[in-house]
Amino acid sequence: TGALTGSSLTPLHQLTGTITPNDLLFERHHSGIPTIDPATYKLLVHGLVDRPTVFSLADLKRFPSISRVCFIECAGNGRAAYKDPKPEMTAQQLAGLTSNGEWTGVPLALVLREAGVKRAAEWFFAEGGDAAHMSRSIPIEKAWDDALVVYAFNGEPLRPSNGYPVRLLLPGFEGNTSIKWVRRLELSDQPNMSKDETSKYTQPIPGSKARQFSFVMDVKSVITSPAFPQQLTEKGWWPIRGLAWT
Repeated sequence: TGALTGSSLTPLHQLTGTITPNDLLFERHHSGIPTIDPATYKLLVHGLVDRPTVFSLADLKRFPSISRVCFIECAGNGRAAYKDPKPEMTAQQLAGLTSNGEWTGVPLALVLREAGVKRAAEWFFAEGGDAAHMSRSIPIEKAWDDALVVYAFNGEPLRPSNGYPVRLLLPGFEGNTSIKWVRRLELSDQPNMSKDETSKYTQPIPGSKARQFSFVMDVKSVITSPAFPQQLTEKGWWPIRGLAWT
C-alpha cells in the first residue's frame, strides 16, 4: 500500500522481466472504485463532431482491435524518495507507481472518425465514471497518434481498480491522463480547465505562476537488484539489474 489513500505500488524489485502481472498493476484512484455493469456501459462522444454518438462495450469491440506493450506511470512516481529519501527504501517505494504490459483495445482515432471530428476541434476532454469525475483535456494530435480506448490488459479484461470495463490509454503521457472508467469524450476548440488541470496536476514555478498541460513523462530508471532488503553474502562479481522506461 502506498502513502496515499487510494494507491498501491508495483513491487518492481520482486518481479522478473518487464511485464507486470495483472494483479500487481499499480493503482491510483481519487474517490473509490466504481462498480460498472458492462452490459449497460456507454461511452459518449460529442461536442465538435458531425454525429454525436454513444458506444456500448459491444460497439467498441466490433472495431478492429490492437494490442500494444507499453508502460503507464503516475505523474507522482518517485516523489517519496525525492521528498524524504531513506536508505531502506525498496524499488517498490522508490518507483512503484509504474507498470508495463500488453494493452488491448481500439485506436481512439477510429472511434473519433466514426463520430466525425470537425476541423475546429483542437482538444478532446476525457471524463471518468468514478465519483471524482476524474477528467483531463488532451491535444487532439494525441488522438490521431497513438491513443487507445482499451478494455483488456495482458489478455484479460481490465481489473475494476484499473478502469473496468473501459479506460483511455495515452502512451508516454502522465498516468492521470489515461482516464479510467471513461464515459465521455468531448471535442472542443480549447481545454476544459477542469479541477484536475487547474487545482491539480500543475507544477508551481517561480513568479507565482504554474505550469499547466505538461503531459510527456521524462525518462526514468531504477536498480532492482542489488537493492534493499537484499544483502550481498560474499565478495566477487554480482549482476546489477534494473528497469528503464521512456
